Amino acid sequence: MNLEEIKHQFWSSPEKFRQLHYIFNIINNKKMSANNSFLVFSGTNTRYLAEKICASLGCPLGNLVVTKFSDGEFAVSYEESIRGRDVFLVQSTFPNSDNLMELLLMIDAAKRASARHIIAVIPYFGWARQDRKDKPRVSIGAKLVADLLSAAGIDRLITMDLHADQIQGFFNVPVDHLYASGVLLPYLQSLHLKDLVVASPDVGGSKRANTFAKYLGCPLVLCNKTRARANVVESMQIIGDVNGKNVVVVDDMVDTAGTITKAADIMKAAGAKSVRACASHCVMSGPASERVQNSALEEIVFTDSIPYSNRCAKVKQLSVADMFAETIRRVVNNESISSQYLV
Repeated sequence: MNLEEIKHQFWSSPEKFRQLHYIFNIINNKKMSANNSFLVFSGTNTRYLAEKICASLGCPLGNLVVTKFSDGEFAVSYEESIRGRDVFLVQSTFPNSDNLMELLLMIDAAKRASARHIIAVIPYFGWARQDRKDKPRVSIGAKLVADLLSAAGIDRLITMDLHADQIQGFFNVPVDHLYASGVLLPYLQSLHLKDLVVASPDVGGSKRANTFAKYLGCPLVLCNKTRARANVVESMQIIGDVNGKNVVVVDDMVDTAGTITKAADIMKAAGAKSVRACASHCVMSGPASERVQNSALEEIVFTDSIPYSNRCAKVKQLSVADMFAETIRRVVNNESISSQYLV
């Protein structure tokens, strides 16, 4: 008896039909899972992205339960067999540290459940700004997180736009480093901006901005900034001409938005026709949304590597789900990852 025959038989009882339809979906999803050599699971705060990735892959999201206790501790458990399967664990590790801890528990549980390979999919790799000793007696948080993931038992890492490329060297497992330019550049091209100029908000980001400028075939402008302390810009100067230009400021992340909004205001005052920004990761903490809203920026475009819940009319997010889904497919099929890069 097929679904249509059952529907006809139970048409007089919609509630019974809904229950049967739900059971059919569960059976179908289990069949899809059984036919795949891999499974995709998600942490709590990155489920929105994992669901999009699974939709793009055409597979169901794996059944993972996170049990929370009254004292704040939590435990994870896989509610389906993962023995001998490749498991992809999707979780960005933005603060608070519960996101990282949840991922570590997911990795540990997968290892103890006899998964064949454990691949951490971390769209936003938190703590990456602590990549070196910039003064005496400080921690190197990015190396510590890499060591924690390795000790937990990952076999591969898939991530996007690390704050510093050399963080890949902190791992002794393969690292597939993706770039948000794959979604940001097509969007910028779709705007058909005349007299375009790409700008970097600081000297450290000049390599990234130069890559965008070369691809778009336009000049590069730099901003030289001096920080008074963390998250506070003391002074900033523009190196290059922005008069009468449509400026796009490119960065890897925006935290408190102090740097990028100050750069936009200075460029607008210097005669820029318009100023917009794009960045890979939408950290947007503290006063960031208010600063962006009150700045000279026309819009600021991010990916959805981090969920953004505040309301700001100038903020736009583009999904990287298809890019991560394609990367997972290529990993499973042992195909080249770098061939999908735009730049």
